[in-house]
Formats: sequence, structure tokens, C-alpha cells
Amino acid sequence: MRGLDRYDASGLVEAQVQPGSRGRVLRNLLGVTRRREMDRLEAQAQYRAMERMLGEYGPGHRFTAADVCHVHRTWLEEIYEWAGEYRQVNLSKGDLPFAAAARVPCLMAKFEREVLTANTPCAGMDTGRLASALAMVHTELILIHPFRDGNGRAARMLAVLMAAQAGLPLLNFSGVRGRARSGYFAAVRSGLDRDYAPMTGVFLAVIRRTLKTSDGGGRSAAKARLAAGPGGRGGRPRSPSRRSRKPTGAGSVEPDH
Repeated sequence: MRGLDRYDASGLVEAQVQPGSRGRVLRNLLGVTRRREMDRLEAQAQYRAMERMLGEYGPGHRFTAADVCHVHRTWLEEIYEWAGEYRQVNLSKGDLPFAAAARVPCLMAKFEREVLTANTPCAGMDTGRLASALAMVHTELILIHPFRDGNGRAARMLAVLMAAQAGLPLLNFSGVRGRARSGYFAAVRSGLDRDYAPMTGVFLAVIRRTLKTSDGGGRSAAKARLAAGPGGRGGRPRSPSRRSRKPTGAGSVEPDH
């Protein structure tokens, strides 16, 4: 794996790497320098946070931008100083730039008004409506990319909480890996044109797999289902640049994480 190529000239903690990590691990509260160890700690923290939050939000709760921050903070607050805070660095991943950091607060406010309000709570939704709601919320949150790292996983955690409102067990994202990753990223890109049909298809498959595999596996399997996903880690710092789509609704740009 290549180094993270983060800049630290700005002095922002979120833009710095952990000393001794060879640029592979973001500066963290635990002093962890090995990528594999950090992956393990983040996965464990994610599962603990998910167990806790499943008891916090009832079936009638309408999610807000503050809830999204709470999800991220509950998960990573013991690992990163900036957990739950909107990023202050500009990022890109491959040829896909993310929303400029300065625009994240207003984009998240619009995301709450126009996306979360329209698609939550999810109690009483049938499978088709739920998949549509999950697709729109997930795509737009990924496109905003509000946090320094962990955006894809935080978006999946929110999807789990939404699906729980509709009575589903912990969503199984294990099918969105390997060759299926390209379809997922294509679905994210379709969101730039507000075409959520591809991502709706992704979530219909996730729901089907969830219902098919929900009878067994125990805690270890539940952890694997939650952690599984398209993968990828964060993006690289970049200078502000224009994007082909103006950020309306909640839009900006990004794939996963």
C-alpha cells in the first residue's frame, strides 16, 4: 500500500500522519503506526459503536446531519481527535475530486433538508421504497464526503440504522466486494446526475443477501457483514478545484470512504 501522501504544512491534525508510520497511518490518539493494527482497531470500534447506536434511534426517528456526525464520533472518538467533525482539508481520489472542505457544512445542511427529511424515518417502508431511500441517502452522503476518513463505513452504519427502522437485521454488505466494487463505484458516479437507480439495485441486492443470511453466524459474522464493503481508504489532499456538478440537493463528489 502506498503512503497516504497527506500534507502537514497546514498544521491541522487531520492533515498529518502518525510519526513512524511511513505515511501509512493518520495521526491518532493511540500512537498506532501500523496500518493493519489500525484497521483492526477501527473495525472493533465500529462494531461496538453499531451495537450502541442500534439502541439509540427508534423506528420513528428522522435522521439529521447532527446524527451523521454522532455516528462518526461514536465510532472513532477514541482513535482520532477530529472524529465527528467536518473535514478542513480538500481531498480527491483518483480522478474524482471531493466537495471542497469549505462547502461541507452547507452541503450537509442541504442534505438534511432535502435528503434525510424525505427518506427517514424508514418504519413501514416496503423493500423497494427502503432500497430507494437507502440509495439516495448513501449516494449523496458519499458524494459530500464530510469527514477526513471513514466516510464509506459511516455511510454504511447510517444505512444499517435506517434499515433497522424498517425491521431489518444488520445489513450484509459482503456482496459489494471484489468485482462488484466497480458496479458500486459506477452507481456512486451516477449520483452526480441524480440517477439513483444503480445504487437502488445495489441496496436491493444487499437487502436480499441480508434476509438470506440473517439466520446464523453469531457476533463474528455480524462484524464481518458490517465491515464488508467496497473498501478503499480516504483520499489525498488536493487544492480546491471545480466539479462538473454544482452541489444541489446534497451533491459534490466521491466514491467510498
